[in-house]
Formats: sequence, structure tokens, C-alpha cells
Amino acid sequence: MARLVLPLLIILVAAAAAIPAPANAATPTEAEALLAWKASLQDDATALSGWNRAALVCTWRGVACDAAGGRVAKLRLRDAGLSGGLDKLDFAALPTLIEIDLNGNNFTGAIPASISRVRSLASLDLGNNGFSDSIPPQLGDLSGLVDLGLYNNNLVGAIPHQLSSLPNIVHFDLGANYLTDQDFGKFSPMPTVTFMSLYLNSINGSFPEFILKSPNVTYLDLSQNTLFGQIPDTLPEKLPNLRYLNLSINSFSGPIPASLGKLMKLQDLRMAANNHTGGVPEFLGSMPQLRTLELGDNQLGGAIPPILGQLQMLERLEITNAGLVSTLPPELGNLKNLTFLELSLNQLTGGLPPAFAGMQAMRDLGISTNNLTGEIPPVFFTSWPDLISFQVQNNSLTGNIPPELSKAKKLQFLYLFSNSLSGSIPAELGELENLEELDLSDNLLTGPIPSSIGNLKQLTKLALFFNNLTGAIPPEIGNMTALQSLDVNTNHLQGELPATISSLRNLQYLSVFDNNMSGTIPPDLGKGIALQHVSFTNNSFSGELPRHLCDGFALDHLTANHNNFSGTLPPCLKNCTSLYRVRLDGNHFTGDISEAFGIHPSLEYLDISGSKLTGRLSSDWGNCINLTYLSINGNSISGNLDSSFCRLSSLQSLDLSNNRFSGELPRCWWELQALLFMDVSGNGFSGELPASRSPELPLQSLHLANNSFSGVFPATIRNCRALVTLDMWSNKFFGKIPSWIGTSLPVLRILLLRSNNFSGEIPTELSQLSQLQLLDLASNGLTGFIPTTFGNLSSMKQAKTLPTSGTFNGKSAPSQPEVHQTSRYPTRGYNYPFLLDQSGDRFSILWKGHEETFQGTAMLMTGIDLSSNSLYGEIPKELTYLQGLRYLNLSRNDLSGSIPERIGNLNILESLDLSWNELSGVIPTTIANLSCLSVLNLSNNRLWGSIPTGRQLQTFVDPSIYSNNLGLCGFPLRIACRASRWMREMKIMKNLIYAYFTL
Repeated sequence: MARLVLPLLIILVAAAAAIPAPANAATPTEAEALLAWKASLQDDATALSGWNRAALVCTWRGVACDAAGGRVAKLRLRDAGLSGGLDKLDFAALPTLIEIDLNGNNFTGAIPASISRVRSLASLDLGNNGFSDSIPPQLGDLSGLVDLGLYNNNLVGAIPHQLSSLPNIVHFDLGANYLTDQDFGKFSPMPTVTFMSLYLNSINGSFPEFILKSPNVTYLDLSQNTLFGQIPDTLPEKLPNLRYLNLSINSFSGPIPASLGKLMKLQDLRMAANNHTGGVPEFLGSMPQLRTLELGDNQLGGAIPPILGQLQMLERLEITNAGLVSTLPPELGNLKNLTFLELSLNQLTGGLPPAFAGMQAMRDLGISTNNLTGEIPPVFFTSWPDLISFQVQNNSLTGNIPPELSKAKKLQFLYLFSNSLSGSIPAELGELENLEELDLSDNLLTGPIPSSIGNLKQLTKLALFFNNLTGAIPPEIGNMTALQSLDVNTNHLQGELPATISSLRNLQYLSVFDNNMSGTIPPDLGKGIALQHVSFTNNSFSGELPRHLCDGFALDHLTANHNNFSGTLPPCLKNCTSLYRVRLDGNHFTGDISEAFGIHPSLEYLDISGSKLTGRLSSDWGNCINLTYLSINGNSISGNLDSSFCRLSSLQSLDLSNNRFSGELPRCWWELQALLFMDVSGNGFSGELPASRSPELPLQSLHLANNSFSGVFPATIRNCRALVTLDMWSNKFFGKIPSWIGTSLPVLRILLLRSNNFSGEIPTELSQLSQLQLLDLASNGLTGFIPTTFGNLSSMKQAKTLPTSGTFNGKSAPSQPEVHQTSRYPTRGYNYPFLLDQSGDRFSILWKGHEETFQGTAMLMTGIDLSSNSLYGEIPKELTYLQGLRYLNLSRNDLSGSIPERIGNLNILESLDLSWNELSGVIPTTIANLSCLSVLNLSNNRLWGSIPTGRQLQTFVDPSIYSNNLGLCGFPLRIACRASRWMREMKIMKNLIYAYFTL
């Protein structure tokens, strides 16, 4: 019986196999293979929810079966939102597939070599995914493949040469990967290919030879690789059917081959961003089928050939940044089909030809950043009904803005900035109801902002800054409901900010700095919207800042410095965590700052100096980890500095001066290892300066003046080899001035140690400070001689002038410029020039008898003040070598001997004080050479003889500057000089002095 059953079963199975399968009856093997693959995928969009055993495979989404046998023939899941890989798909179970289209998903991993088992495959499109690894060479076994698309993935490695052996391939697209060219030498000709794209890869070397052996190519894109050398002259002969050729963004060099003129079918030629030279070739004007010509970003030079005006089919012409030096040929006006013209970033001269009005199809014109002059022809705008973008910025165009612009009803982008346009803004611009961006900045425009501008309901960006506009911002601006950016800075606008501005629900960027505006800011500004950038700087606004500025929690830039704002800081600042630049200095804010700020991890720049703020600095400041600039000087903030301050590891500039801080600096202070500028002067700090563990600190300017710091000269300063300014005056430091200052601080320019308790002699090593120009050691307990080596202070030997640029890092915090921002500039990543040069530093000295603060002219100031010590000996004649000195104060010491005869060499000296010493002899006649002298005091010495006369000396009419000497006569004293009497008195004086020193 068993022997009969087995043959019967075989017969039944064979019979069943012979019965034709019904339509949509894919084999169980195919269904299981697809379901197993589905189980490995992430299907967030539920594209495969219908894939289940209850439904026939051929009814599943993306699956198509053949009509004859009902087998799976096509797998089309383009843009289905699938994630995963192909490694779980059993291609051997799908032998009848002719098409796989998985384009536009999130597939990752390697492309499995097992795809090659589907020998019937004609189309494979895996583009726009995240496939990685190399291309499996087994794909070359797919002999029926016609269409291969692997573009826009993360594929790496060499392109397998086996792919060139695909006998039926027509569409070959491997663009936008990371593929290389290691196998090109093994590539075979590809005679069936018509479409070839290898763009945006890492293909290096010369023009690939195998492409020249693929004669049927009509579309060739090799752009955005690193190909080099010259374009083969044989290209037109080898690829005569080319219609599209893109070689842009490579390193091809040499002239554009004249042989390209033989490509009579060519419609699209793109060769931009290479190293081509030799000008724009004339033969291009004889290629009648050209519709696109892109040659920009090369080194072509020369003129724009007028013959290009013969390209009647041309729709797009781009020759940007190519060194063109000609005028604009009027013949281009014959290009009636031209819709796009881009000639920016050249050196084109002359005017805009009115003949360009013949470009009747013009939609997008850009000739910015050239040297164009003359007026904008009004005829353009009555001849170009489809104009969308008109950009002629960064030229030297003059005249008025044509009112005829209003005829270009489709205009969306109008850029006229950085020219010399004058006159008023035409009210007719308000008729451009489709306008989205309008930039008229950096011109010579005058008059008011027209109220008709409020009709621009689609406008998102309005830039009118750097003009001479007057009047008030019209209230109609509140009608511009799409407006995102409003920049009218640096004009002469007056009046208040209109209340209607609060109704701009999309406003993100508002800049009105550097105007003459006044009044209060609308209190609802910012309410319910996401402001990002607000600047009120340099106006006369008053009242409080709006409470709602941070309502949208997006505010990152707030500058309101140099106004008359008052009241407390907006409470919303505390919660505005996106802030990165805040300037509120130069106002009259009051209130407690303790809780005004919160945790601002993005904050880079904060200046709230010059108000009346009180309170303490909370520990939250330590969380502002990106803070690089902090200035709160000139307030009444008190308390100790919390150790959390030391966490500000990015801090470069710190100004806490002129507050009421007290206590010692935290011991961790020098963990602020990025600090370049530090000013804690004018507080109640005490104790010693903390020690540093770092062998070298980048500090360049240190201000400790007017505190109660104590101890010996801080050893930590020795580690500050970049120090330029050291201001320690009016503290309680004691001990000797260390000699290492002269060797360890090689770039020191300003050394102010006045009013401490230093003792001992002045170190001669100070004369090694070759850049020193201000030395103030006054009011200490110094003894000994004035070092004769001071004559070697080379930076004091000639007059100073302000440099045009410099690398000295001094204090520039109070003079930080407003950073100009608008839609065409980036909004982040400022490179704050905190410490540009010494002219920006600020310090106080006794100048002409008064304490004066110098800022902005520090580079010009040169002087020595050793007054109020116990120095003795003669004034070294070597000091007269320092012809750059502007002041010299040696008063209130025990100096003796005569005034150096060459004192007149100090020809720019403005202040000289030698009073209260024991100087003797006559006043040198050369003192009359001091033509800049405005302060002189020689009183309380032992001088005698005739007071020299001279133009400048005759301006000193106060006799007290010569008082209490032994025998001076002449103007301004009321003692006339008589020769015999003078000789007799001089002899008596000499005898008295001889007797004095003998005793």
C-alpha cells in the first residue's frame, strides 16, 4: 500500500504544478520573504500595515505582480518613511523582480550583494537613503539592468569596474556619495548609457577616459568632484550627442576648449567654479541650442562677448566672480528668452544699458558687487512684467530710485543697498504687493519713510539702515503683518516707536540704533511673539524696557545701551535662556540685580555698566559657561564674589570696577584661564591677590586700583608674560618692587603703582621694559637714586601716534561698537574685539595736577611720575633722552644738583613738576624750547638766577610756580634782574652751598 501512495502523491503534486496560478497568487515563499523583511523594519508611517497573511501579496502596497504568472515583479515603496536595511530581505525568494524602487526612505547599512541573484532586475533605485559601505561589485552581474540609481547615500570606496560591463545600462546615477576613482583604469566603454551622473563624490584625477568611450551619453554630470587638468579637446568628437554637460566645482584648468563649439546639440553647459582662464570664448555665441550657460567662479577675465546676444534660446546666463572687466554689452538685450542673468562679483564698469529692456522674459537679475555707475533705467520695470528679483547692490549707482519699479507687480526681492542712490524713497513702492524683501540700506536716501510702505503685506524683511532718513517711523508699519525683520539703524529718525509695531506678530528682528528717537517703547512690544534680536542703542528713549521682550523665549540679542531708560530690568530676562548678547550700559536702571538674571548657557556678552543697580551677584552666574565679556562697572553692586564665578572658563573680559564689592577674591580666581582683561578697581576688595597654579596666564590688562589689596607684590603677575597694563595704585601693597618685572613682563606698556607702601630702591631692571610708556611709582616709600638706565626706555624716546591697526590688548569694553546685523548677515558667532589696541585701554593718572581718566588716547600718553617718595641724588641727564615724554613729575623728593641742561630736548613735554626738592643752580635756558608746556612747577627748591624767557614760558603768569627758591628773578616774579646784583648774589649762593656741603 505504501508503495502505491508515494507515486500517487508525486503525480498529484505534478498535476497541481501544471495548473495555472490565478492572478495575484504569489508563492508562499515570496510572501514569507517580504513579511520577514517587514519585521526587521521601522514603519513609523504604517506604510506596510496592509502587509499580512490575510491579504494576497499582489494587493499589498508597493507590490506589483506580473499578469501571466502572478509572481512579484515590482517593489515600489518610494517615500514610504521606512527605516532599516536590506540585509533581511531574501532576494533569492524574489526571482521574478524586474523593478526595485526604495527611493526617499531612511534605509541604512550596506547594499547586499545578494541583489545580484535577481537576474531579471531591470531597474534598481535606492537613491535618497542612508546606505553606506561600498557598492557590491556583484551588481555587475545584473545583465538586464537598464536603470541604476544609487545617488544621495553615504556610499564609499571605489566605483566597481564591473558596473561598466552592464550590457543594457542606460541610466547610470551614482551622484552625491563619497565614491572614489581607484578602479577607473579597469572600466570598459559603456555604449548603451545615455544618462551618467557621478556628481558630488570624491573622484580625483583627470577627465575619466572610459566616459569618452561611451558615445551615446546625452546627459553628463561630473560636478563637485576634484577632477583636474584640461578638458579634452576630443570630447565633442567622442560625445557628439551631449545635450547636458556639467563639470562645475572641480579643478579643471586652462582655457575653455574651442572644440566645445562643435556640440551643436548642447543645451546646458555648466563649467562654474573651476580654474579656467582665457576669457569668455566667442564661439559660445555660435551654439544656437544653448539654454543654460554657467561659467562663474573661474579666472576668466576679459570682456563679456557681445556675440552672446545671438543665443536666442538662452534662458540662464551666469558668469559670477570671473574677473570680468568690461562694460555690459547692450547686445545682451536681444536675449528675449533670458529669465536669469547673474554677473555679480566682477569688475564691470559703466552703466546699466537701457537696451536690457529687450530681455522681456527676465525674472531674476543680479549684477551686484561691481563698479557700475549711472542711474537705474526706469524702462526695465515697464518691460519686465515677470520680474521677481532685482539685485544691483554693492555698486556705485546714483540718482533716484525709479518710481516705475511699481510696474513690476510680481517683484519679490529688491536689493539696492550699498550704492549712492539719493532722493526720497518713492511712495510707489507701496504698490509692490508681492514684495517679500526690500533692502535700500547704505545709500544717501533722505526724507521720511513713506506711509505707503504699510501696504506691503507680504514683506518679511525691510532694511533701510545707513541712510539719512528723517521723520518718524510711520504707524502704518503695523499693517505689514508678514514682517519678520525691521532694520532702520543709523539714520536721523525722530519721534517715538509707533505703538502699532506691537501688532507685528511675526517680528523677530528689530534694530533702530543710532537715531534721534525718543519717548517710551510701546509696553506691549514682544507680547505673544518670539522676538530674537532687538536693538535700541544710541537714541534718547526713556521709561522702562517692555516687560514682554522675552515672551517667546527666543530673544538672543538685546542692546539698549546709551539711552535714558530707567526703572528695573525686565523680569523676563531671568527666563530668557537663549540670550547671547546683552548691552544695557549707559542708562539709569535701578533695582536689585540679585535675581534679575538666571541661567543663560548661551550668553557670551553682557554689559550693564553705568546705571544705579544694587544687590549682589548670585551663584547662577557660574552657569553662564560661554560668557566671554562681562561689564557691570559704575553701579552699586555689593557683597563678595562667589566661588562659582570661577566656573566662567570662557571669560575673556571682566569689568567690575566702581561698585561696592568687598572681601577677598576667591582662591580659585585664576581658574579663569581665558581672562585677558580684568578690572576690579574702585571697590572694597581686600587681602592678597590669589596665587595661580598655572605657569602662564594670558592676562593682558589688570586693574586693581582703589581697593584695599595688601601683601607683597603679587607673585602671580610674574606668570602674565602678555601683560600690557598693570594698574595697582591706591592699595596697601608693601615691600620691594621686584626686579623680575623688567624681565618677566616683556610687553608691559603701563605700570601704575602709585599710593601704596612700596619701599626700597627702584629696580634698574625696569629700564629693560622696551615698550614701557607710562611709569607711575608716586606716593610710596621708595629711596635711592633715579636709575640712569631709564634713558634706555626706548618707547619713551619718540612721540606716539595712534596706529591704524594693532594687536595690543587694552581695555575696550566701554567703547564696544554696536554689531550691525540684518537679514543678509549671519546672526551668531560674533568675534568680539574686546581688546583691540592700547588706545582702547582706560586708566587714571595725576595729569597736570588733577586725577584724570584716559580712554581712547592711551597710545598717545607717555610719562614718568616718581613724586612723593624719598629719592635723592641728581636728576639723571639720561632722562632728557626720552623725547616722547608728555609729563615728568619728580616733585616731593630729596633730589639735588642742577636741572639737566638738555631739559629742552623734551620738546613735546606738556607737564613738568620738579617742586619740593633740593635742586640748585640756574634754570637752563633750554627750558624755553618746551613749546608744548602747559604746566610747570619749580617751586620750593634752591634755584637762582634769571628765569628764562620764551614764547611758551611767557604764558606762565603765576609767580608761585617759582616761589621759595634762593634767588630767582624775572617774569613772572616782581623781582627784576640786574647783572651786578645777580653776579653778587650768585657768588654768595655758591659760598653758602660750599659751606653747607663742607659742614
